[in-house]
Amino acid sequence: MQKITPFLWYSKEAEQAAAFYASIFPDSRVTRVTALPSESPSGPPGSVKIVEFVLCGQSFTAMTAGPLDPFNHAVSFVVNCDDQAEVDRYWNALLEGGSAEQCGWLKDRFGLSWQIVPTVLFEMMASTRGPNGAPSELQLTFYAGSTRATFSLVLLAPVGHRRSRCRGVGRRSYRPTQPFRV
Repeated sequence: MQKITPFLWYSKEAEQAAAFYASIFPDSRVTRVTALPSESPSGPPGSVKIVEFVLCGQSFTAMTAGPLDPFNHAVSFVVNCDDQAEVDRYWNALLEGGSAEQCGWLKDRFGLSWQIVPTVLFEMMASTRGPNGAPSELQLTFYAGSTRATFSLVLLAPVGHRRSRCRGVGRRSYRPTQPFRV
């Protein structure tokens, strides 16, 4: 058993959410659905369900137990992708019935936030030197209104002080020094 398991509280659709997620990711499945047989503060007997499922080999638990606190951006799941085709596949699948947000974020139809990003993004963000050995920073360039997950990553040299449109990604305007397409 894994040491830490994410636990998601849904107002009424935990079982549907788990099945939806399991249909998208490899090595994923719903493993057990348990309806609480007795009354609880969240509802009558049988209305509260505990759903155990696996996504990409990682165990999760979800519960249908009525409204408490809605999901928000304070917690999101990052999907690391090897190439643009994988970004597009997960983006399109998770976006079905949901809403696109800026900088590779989306909110699925159940209200959960996801970040669909290329694996190389975090590698490049951790890099402190550009191709010429000078300190570098990274800018994420998005197309189609800064929401769609079609983008290129660019290793950049600072040239100004204009703020980026993407939260948490750079604070200046930059001149590309080495384009990199995902």
